[in-house]
Amino acid sequence: MSEGFIPPHGGYENLLSYKKAKIVYLGTVHFCQRFLDKYDRNIGQMVQAARSGKQNIVEGCQVRGTSKEGEVKLIEVARGSLEELLEDFRDYLDVSEQPVWDKNSQEARFIRKLGANPEATYETFKPFIETRPAPVVANILICLIHQANYLLDQQIHQLEEAFLNEGGLRERMTRVRTKERDKRKNDPK
Repeated sequence: MSEGFIPPHGGYENLLSYKKAKIVYLGTVHFCQRFLDKYDRNIGQMVQAARSGKQNIVEGCQVRGTSKEGEVKLIEVARGSLEELLEDFRDYLDVSEQPVWDKNSQEARFIRKLGANPEATYETFKPFIETRPAPVVANILICLIHQANYLLDQQIHQLEEAFLNEGGLRERMTRVRTKERDKRKNDPK
């Protein structure tokens, strides 16, 4: 056969959405360890939401080869998990009677600028996440979650476009099978 019907899949490590979700996950773990009582039930919820945001990107990329529908669903689950985490950090600030940074504040712009670097990792934010007070760290993570959610929204849009242009597995299978039949039929052996 000249071409397969299962396209390349995996490659999540290179996705900006995955990189950002990994920063959010690690930052959330450190936030919970530093600022929440070890018996606080929010720890499990927040860490799991952050983990789900990251891990569903991984799983979505893995199923990409055989299920566009599965990929879209898993990326949507990642997006939903990060939205849940976003609300947890907002709730933390509300309960603490601390403000959420305005998106145009100097602090938010600084974090967005750091996060705009495609090579940014947790190490980029570690000096802030591991040394600043809880309201600052919560706001840093809110900014990063917004960036991750934006990237996931763009990824979902690209998946929709790819499905419209390329179809799903069954359509690829049919195209490859038809091409192979035509090739064999026209082969003068």
